[in-house]
Amino acid sequence: MYTVVTGAAGFIGSNLVKALNERGVSKIIAVDNLTRADKFRNLVDCEIADYLDKEDFIERVQAGHFDGEIDAILHQGACSDTMETDGRYMMENNYRYSLILLDWCLDQDVQFLYASSAATYGGSSVFKEERQYEAPLNVYGYSKFLFDQIVRQRLAGNPSSQVAGFRYFNVYGPRETHKGRMASVAFHNFNQFRAEGKVKLFEGSHGYGNGEQQRDFVFVGDVAKVNLFFLDHPEKSGIYNLGSGRAQSFNDVAVATVNGCRSLKGEAALSLDQLRVQGLLEYIPFPEALKGKYQAFTQGDLGKLREAGYTAPMASVEEGVAQYVQWLSRNV
Repeated sequence: MYTVVTGAAGFIGSNLVKALNERGVSKIIAVDNLTRADKFRNLVDCEIADYLDKEDFIERVQAGHFDGEIDAILHQGACSDTMETDGRYMMENNYRYSLILLDWCLDQDVQFLYASSAATYGGSSVFKEERQYEAPLNVYGYSKFLFDQIVRQRLAGNPSSQVAGFRYFNVYGPRETHKGRMASVAFHNFNQFRAEGKVKLFEGSHGYGNGEQQRDFVFVGDVAKVNLFFLDHPEKSGIYNLGSGRAQSFNDVAVATVNGCRSLKGEAALSLDQLRVQGLLEYIPFPEALKGKYQAFTQGDLGKLREAGYTAPMASVEEGVAQYVQWLSRNV
């Protein structure tokens, strides 16, 4: 029997493939779209049984090629560009494709774990997995929101197989180099500091804030652990927030990144005020293109995840970014 990871050459998908390998699983079918060929690098140190293009895979699924051959699908494949304006493409790629896989898994009694997103909450100030708090701000968020609604309908029918969706908050960590402008703040902070000797942050969306806006930043290692926990507990279904459960500022990310870089050179850590005074951190105007499409504050309510039995602590920005900077220094 095979485990399928869609979006396998992408950021979270490749981390899941690596995490599966680390527990001895290599009968993995990696599914992705390598039009952006540089993503292949994320799988170079991974062991898989086969690779299929996303269109080839879905055609084979619908033709019955994999009936009885798969025990779980970890569905991470999606267009994750929150600035994408082609709604037709977004809905076909993120919604319709996912729906085909969901119904096939329910029919075949296959575990289905999938990537939802905190973008489903949009401008909400409450981040709890309930319909009244969901108001996406862009078509990406809507594509994830709509699929979650279908999942809720299917779960209301008490299916025999597992369906678990994870609303990822701001994920950062290894294997996101290919994401370009959509890579994490920590990734951009690292590269900017290495190139310019300073980190530049956006001011608040109203022209103030100086990096004080807060988001729920979650380390990709924790994301992989939660996915594997649910893979090990096929009796647990539902839609769950997957963040750190704490809101931390963009300043916190910048300080952790710069101090991680300084540590590599044996230099002492500096405070936020010291970074400002020494010109290692500065602020630039918030882009007009992001206004009204940007979640200024997020903090995942992890109550439902904890009730499901996942009790491991989530890395703080200080802990996760320190690990990430070490990885980036060796791999980028």
